[in-house]
Amino acid sequence: MTGHIARAQTEVAADRERVWEALTDPEQVARYMMGTRVETDWAVGSPITWSGEMDGKPYEDKGEVLRADPGWVLEVTHYSPLMGQEDRPENYHTVRYELASSEDGGTVVTLSQDGCSDEQQAEQFSQSWQGMLDELKKVVEPS
Repeated sequence: MTGHIARAQTEVAADRERVWEALTDPEQVARYMMGTRVETDWAVGSPITWSGEMDGKPYEDKGEVLRADPGWVLEVTHYSPLMGQEDRPENYHTVRYELASSEDGGTVVTLSQDGCSDEQQAEQFSQSWQGMLDELKKVVEPS
């Protein structure tokens, strides 16, 4: 990972397999990512797109699956035209989800995202990612 890094973490009262399912099932992703539709086959090297609407405007972000170790690590690149940068490799960042079993049988989800321009942007992205992980927790944990 390069540049300033955004980080977020949560502990979920569910096993790693259940959390993995939520990270890779489009219906569940839409529930914790504000309606975002994700499309990919999750094979390493495959394209991935995220689409939806933000502030009344449609968007489509894209990237590539870098690593998909079910129940352990999911890593993708990500590019968003909404950031106002050209679609060039240096304007993609890497998002990595790591899953670890907690002592009580739950899962610790750790997210990191590189490519932030400075510490302030890293902190803003950290807060956004934390909000997303908080929503993931609500989707995954049994009611």
